[in-house]
Amino acid sequence: MEAFKKLPVLVNALMVMFFRATLVDAVQPWATTKWGDAHATFYGGNDASGTMGGACGYGDLYARGYGTATTALSNGLFNNGLTCGACFKLVCKLEGSRWCYSGGKQITVTATNACPPGSEGGWCDPPRLHFDLSYPMFQKLAQPVGGVIPVKYKRVPCLRQGGVRFSLYGNPWFDYVLIHNVAGGGDVAAVSIKGGKTNWVVMHQNWGQYWSASSYLVGQALSFKVTLGNGKNIVFWDIAPKNWQFGQTYEADHNQNF
Repeated sequence: MEAFKKLPVLVNALMVMFFRATLVDAVQPWATTKWGDAHATFYGGNDASGTMGGACGYGDLYARGYGTATTALSNGLFNNGLTCGACFKLVCKLEGSRWCYSGGKQITVTATNACPPGSEGGWCDPPRLHFDLSYPMFQKLAQPVGGVIPVKYKRVPCLRQGGVRFSLYGNPWFDYVLIHNVAGGGDVAAVSIKGGKTNWVVMHQNWGQYWSASSYLVGQALSFKVTLGNGKNIVFWDIAPKNWQFGQTYEADHNQNF
């Protein structure tokens, strides 16, 4: 009889263990901080000029502070642009390719573009996990003659110079903001904007890392509430002064809280 009394407790304990295991297994491939398997190629020319622009909306990657340490992601990692700005560490799998350099050299790259399905070789077709690296980054891992290499990858914190930057576009009735140079998680998952005379207004991902809202904020200091993909959030108060202008970029005085 005593054993039957303990049965519900045992069942509950097993259910808790099951749900915890499910949560662990449910980590998305773009968010994993444990080593996973993927493949890598390169694009954009030897000088990486062809990597400028891209599906994240960063444009000139030198001006944005990303340089050539960048990668395009297959759909399985791109997450509809919400992985833009995230950083990944990669290492070439020595046992999988004779083109890997010995020594297990690692690189860290920022996601700045998408590698669309239908690309040559089908490496970016769903559900494949693939990194299309800039040429300078690929050649740090393997001899470029290899073309395609197997890699191990994982998410790592981003290191940035300066603060989070907000580039303002749009018109008086349409707020259109590019958020970039984000440290830590790097990837922005949610944004709200506030004028000096308004409440918080939720912005929506327009494309890549462009966020938009329909509100009249001209002549008001602008604040932003930013949430990263890892759940961390911070409020940037009065980032843009009352006399802010479209086409200008305003920089926070800190970045370390992410």
